[in-house]
Amino acid sequence: TRSSWRLIGPAAELSKKRCRLMHSSLGYDADVCLFYVKGEFFAMGARCAHSGGPLCDGDIEEADGVLKVFCPWHDYDFDLRTGKSGTSLQQQVYEVKLEDGNVYVKHVSQPADQRR
Repeated sequence: TRSSWRLIGPAAELSKKRCRLMHSSLGYDADVCLFYVKGEFFAMGARCAHSGGPLCDGDIEEADGVLKVFCPWHDYDFDLRTGKSGTSLQQQVYEVKLEDGNVYVKHVSQPADQRR
């Protein structure tokens, strides 16, 4: 697998929405949510690790300095920074960087021969 930085867009525009769903060329399961919370961007797999709920529609709460998103379907929570849950579930998270006013998300792509 290779990883590459994917340009998402200008931070000024992306910061206007709390969450944005980014569709992946690898298909539905690889879609990513870009969250903007308290002046910071976070990127996470868009479908809940439990049963695929839309995390972009979830509530975000802060507890003990930890920002968590709660899945709207079954209320599973995931740390926006680490993807860890209060349960044994783990949500995929992606690195985000700001450069020249643009937001980039580190994207892991499969080698061409592994694509279906």
